[in-house]
Amino acid sequence: MTTQDPTDLFATPEPPERRPDPAPGQVPAAPAPSAVPPDAAERPWSSPSTVPTPGPAPSVPLAYGPAPGRSAPDDAAQPDTVAPDRLAEVAPEHVADERASVPRARLGGARGAGFLVLALLVGFVGGLAGDRVSGTTAEESSVRLPVTTGSTGGGASFSRPEGSVAATAAEVLPSVVSFEVTGADGGGSSGSGFVLRPDGYVVTNDHVVAGGADGGDVVVVLSDGSEHEGEIVGRTSDYDLAVVKIDVDGLTPLVLGDSDDVVVGDEVLAVGAPLGLDSTVTAGIVSALHRPVQAGDQATTAFIDAIQTDAAINPGNSGGPLVNAAGEVIGVNSAIAQPPGALQATGSIGLGFAIPANQVRTTAEQLIESGRATYPVIGVLLDTSYSGEGVKVSEEPQEGAAPVTDGGPADLAGIREGDIILAIDGRPVSRSDELIVAIRASQPGDAVTLTVRSGDDEREVRVVLQERPSE
Repeated sequence: MTTQDPTDLFATPEPPERRPDPAPGQVPAAPAPSAVPPDAAERPWSSPSTVPTPGPAPSVPLAYGPAPGRSAPDDAAQPDTVAPDRLAEVAPEHVADERASVPRARLGGARGAGFLVLALLVGFVGGLAGDRVSGTTAEESSVRLPVTTGSTGGGASFSRPEGSVAATAAEVLPSVVSFEVTGADGGGSSGSGFVLRPDGYVVTNDHVVAGGADGGDVVVVLSDGSEHEGEIVGRTSDYDLAVVKIDVDGLTPLVLGDSDDVVVGDEVLAVGAPLGLDSTVTAGIVSALHRPVQAGDQATTAFIDAIQTDAAINPGNSGGPLVNAAGEVIGVNSAIAQPPGALQATGSIGLGFAIPANQVRTTAEQLIESGRATYPVIGVLLDTSYSGEGVKVSEEPQEGAAPVTDGGPADLAGIREGDIILAIDGRPVSRSDELIVAIRASQPGDAVTLTVRSGDDEREVRVVLQERPSE
C-alpha cells in the first residue's frame, strides 16, 4: 500500500473523477505509550520464566510492572519469558518498574486525556476528509440511519448469552484488582490480582509485591476505584505467589477452578491492568500445557508448570486471573515470552504463561495459614550440562552437596549418581527444568513414579516426595 500525502485528504476532487473514501487502514494509529523505561531489565512482567525450546532453557520475563534500573541479560539465544507485570522478572536484569514508566490510566488523567484528544482529532479529520471526497456536507445529506436500542423499551442494554466473552467479563471484572507498590528505596511497580476470599484476601504474584515487603507500601485498588492499604500475609518466590490482606469485607471472590481439567484449545480470558490500564480483558485459548517456565534470578527462581496462552498479556498483567468460559480462575498470569536477545519486553507476542489454579489453591492456603509455603523435593542434584536422552543425576558433588541426598526420597528409592531419569508418571522429560516443575506441581508426601535407567537397565521407581520450606 502506498503512502498518501495527508494534504490530499482535503483536496477537492476534479470531476468527473471521484476519489474514494480513505481506506480505514490508511489512518495512522496513535503510538502506544511505552510501558517499559529504556533501562528496564529485571523482571519482565511478573516473574521471568523460560519458554521450553530445544537446547538450553530460555529465560522468561515476568508479567508485572517492571522496576527501574535493571540491566539486560547477556545471553540472547532462546526466546525469553518475562512476567507480564514486571517486564523482566526472569532475571533481575530483566525487571523494569511499570509504575514508574507507565502512570495509571484513569478517566480524566493527563495521559488518558491525550488519548481522547488524539482519538477525537483523528475522528474529526477522517470525517472531514470523507466529506470533502464525497463532495457533500452533513447538512446537505438527507439520509439518517435509525438508532437501535437494546429493547423496544428504549435505552435498555443488550443482554449477552451465558458463556459469551462479554458475559464472562462482566462477571469477573468486579473481583479483579490492581496493585501500586512503592519500595523503601522509592522505586515502584504495579500489577494485578483478584479477590480470593470475601474478608479481604487477595492473591497476586510475589514479584508484584516484593518491593513493598521490607518497609515499602502496597496499595490495592478495587474495581470501583477505591484504594486500600494492603498487608502482605505471605509470599513465596519459589512459586511466585503472594497473598495480601485489605481491611474490607463483603468482597466477591473468584472461584478457583480445577486446572487439571484444562485442555489445549479451551477458550480463556486474561483480566488485569496491563500498562496501568485497569479492567482490561483480552481473549484467547490455552495453547499448551505443562510448559516449564523459570522466573526470577538465581537467588529467587520460580519454577512453574505453566499453562500457556495466546491471550494478550503485557506488563501489568502479572498476578491477574486467567479464567475459563465459566468465569473460573484456571491460572494466575505470571510471565510472557519475548524474542531472543531482546533487552526489554516489547509487548505481547501471543506467548503468555500462567501458574495453574491447583498450585495457587494449595500455596495460597499455606500462606494464609502460616505465612509460608513448602515445596516437594526428591533429593538429587541434576547435571545441567548433560544433553542426552532424559535428565541425568549428577556424578559429582556441587558446592559441598552430594549428588544424591543421604536418606532422601531418591536415595530410599534406589536412585544413584549418574542415573538417567527418563519420565515422571509416564510423562517424558528431556530437560532439568521439566523434571523440576513436574515435581513442584506435586505436594510433599505425594508419591511419583520415575522411569530410571542405570547403564542398560531401565526400571520404574516409586518415590515419596519430602518437604522443603519455601524461601
